[in-house]
Amino acid sequence: MSEKKKVSLLEGFKAFLLRGNVIDLAIAVVIGAAFTQIVNAFVKGVINPLVGAFGTKDLESYSSCLKGPCVTNPTTGEATEGIRILWGSVLSATLSFVITAAVVYFLMVLPMAKYLAGRAAMQAAKEGVQETLEVSELEVLKEIRDALVSQRGGPGGGTLGQDPGRGHDQ
Repeated sequence: MSEKKKVSLLEGFKAFLLRGNVIDLAIAVVIGAAFTQIVNAFVKGVINPLVGAFGTKDLESYSSCLKGPCVTNPTTGEATEGIRILWGSVLSATLSFVITAAVVYFLMVLPMAKYLAGRAAMQAAKEGVQETLEVSELEVLKEIRDALVSQRGGPGGGTLGQDPGRGHDQ
């Protein structure tokens, strides 16, 4: 019984891995990691110097001292006195996030939303045409029924749905 359970677990895991969603997710993670490197390089190479034009060239070196005078060891870069708040690195990460979100939204989400909306409109139009065809087919069938009723309703016949020998009055 335990071997059967192992086989079913392995088969289930294999089915999970071979589903399209897992593969798509793995591809998205790899592309996302590569895209993150591009955005980080853009922020460090272009945005940081532009923002740094108003102060130091390295945006990540912006900091404030929370308690007492901040004294930094020049060889290690660590604070020996005071409490240093490195808000420049937070600003740099925030800029990276905003740029990444903007690029993803404007280059991926927005075009996909427009594509899906157009596809939904096309599907709705197609369903409307199908509905119109069904209605017109129904009208044609009603006309055929009415023509048959009028033929049967003539000499020697009754209407559809009635016994021909009985007539209209019962």
